[in-house]
Amino acid sequence: MTEALPAAADMSAALVAPRPRRGPHPLLRRALLTLAGVLVLMLVWEAYKAVGPAAGVRVAGTLVLPRTDDGDMPHVWTTAAELLRPISSLPGSTTVGAAVLAASVTTLAIAAQGFAIGLVAGAALALLMARFRIAERGLLPWIVLSQTVPLIALAPLVVIWGSALPGWTSWSSVAVIAAYLAFFPVSVGLLRGLESPEAVHRDLFDAQGAGWWRTLIHLRLPASVPFLLPALRLAAASAVVGTVVAEVSTGTDGGIGRTILAFAVQSTGNPARPWAAVLGAVAVGLVTAALVAAAGRLLLRFRRAEATA
Repeated sequence: MTEALPAAADMSAALVAPRPRRGPHPLLRRALLTLAGVLVLMLVWEAYKAVGPAAGVRVAGTLVLPRTDDGDMPHVWTTAAELLRPISSLPGSTTVGAAVLAASVTTLAIAAQGFAIGLVAGAALALLMARFRIAERGLLPWIVLSQTVPLIALAPLVVIWGSALPGWTSWSSVAVIAAYLAFFPVSVGLLRGLESPEAVHRDLFDAQGAGWWRTLIHLRLPASVPFLLPALRLAAASAVVGTVVAEVSTGTDGGIGRTILAFAVQSTGNPARPWAAVLGAVAVGLVTAALVAAAGRLLLRFRRAEATA
């Protein structure tokens, strides 16, 4: 029986194959497509500003499309020029772009921490639920229900509970809130992937006497890669959104969320400034997506090959 175990491992190795490449530079292609998408969005912005009504579009008295005056929709080039202007009239004042960059880096770092915490927590829950059916029945409904709690109600509780811990800071609260949003897609996506192998493959491992952990490593985890990759993308996006919202909800300064809020106060005299901060939040999202895509390329080598006719 023990001699048959390598046969099961060899079979699982045959199921694992790198995804065939569709071009010599897939990451470069994705980068170019992303840049093209940003340019198209800018063109749509300027096109609507050029032809849209100044008062916006209303349906049954409800504003469904924004106003196109410079106070609500500044030109793209006006917003870009704002990045080069000083943030204040004081001598030696930093530029708006430098402030946005510093805030974006801070938010990206905290979002990465939240993503890492959420990844570990989500993976642990998925493994627990895949191992014990009773754990799945008991935990999965609560995991789904947890995402119905609004962040604006959760943030004060996290701050209060965390303040009792030594070394806890406001940024720790922000990271926990980001992890709270990030763990859900990881746990659900990985659980679905771990349960995706066909019964014939699971039965073969059982017949060969392979234990649950060996089956996990050689069969379940490779089979879960196609389910895990979109879950990681969603978790990364959720971590960024959670970080930005948590900065505002907890009153934590230094990140792009509070920068957008601070610049919005100055929007009366300079409407392009808050949009310059929004560009920083967009940049954080794009960088996060690029990092997850790069990590996904590494995971693809462990992807279970699809059955071919």
